Amino acid sequence: MDLQLAGKRALISGGSRGIGKAVALALAQEGVQVAILARQDGPLQRAALEISQASAHPVVTVRADTSRDDEVRHAFAQAVSQLGGNIDILVNAAAEPAGYGPPPGTLEISSSFFHQELNIKVMGYLRCAQQVIGGMKAQGWGRIINISGLAARQTGNAVGSVRNVALSALSKNMADELGPFGIHVLVVHPGQTRTERTAALIENRAAAQGLSARDVEAQMAQRNSIHHLLDAAEVADVIAFLCSPRARAINGDAIALGGGAPGSIHY
Repeated sequence: MDLQLAGKRALISGGSRGIGKAVALALAQEGVQVAILARQDGPLQRAALEISQASAHPVVTVRADTSRDDEVRHAFAQAVSQLGGNIDILVNAAAEPAGYGPPPGTLEISSSFFHQELNIKVMGYLRCAQQVIGGMKAQGWGRIINISGLAARQTGNAVGSVRNVALSALSKNMADELGPFGIHVLVVHPGQTRTERTAALIENRAAAQGLSARDVEAQMAQRNSIHHLLDAAEVADVIAFLCSPRARAINGDAIALGGGAPGSIHY
């Protein structure tokens, strides 16, 4: 299927690692002109080189801390200049990863931690969206994909749930407001996903439990209905479709990308 993405311009925040980097590669392989944004220049340049080599397309890099208004404005202006026009697709993935350590309990949640988590993942995503909406409105087309997580539908991480539920609410409000202008906004909820960090996580759990790395990975795979630990590239395949004109029938929805997380019914 031709996703009809060739020639469009995309910016992926959090594009130097994990799902963000996988999405950048998937879009670049579809012929999209890609810019990736992250805080550190070294990882940005390494990711850009990797994506460029794998896709045979150049990749633009811009640096910003998405918790800062001024840095976001400057980075997006740079991206528009280097890409040669308005951004058609924004994929927001710049957030502190969850699931790599025990979350704080209710009595352990500090005000600074709570506000920083929301500032990065919720307000940070909004800051980025605010930079592209004007251009998308002018051309009558756009896609904004907010990468959240299944903590929006599960207990066990209070702050993780709050930030993901807030992001879901923000996305739906944006979709209703911007849909008449041809701009689709979606939130996706990846489950546990294999990224660059996963091997070390598995080794640490194996050592702590006295098991082999293969046994720990098998345990992790049992947490969804297909008994397979999803790879970031498999998640990115779905997101690439959602970015495309082919996904016109979908707007304002929350898409779970967890391989069938059991136990809950959503309708």
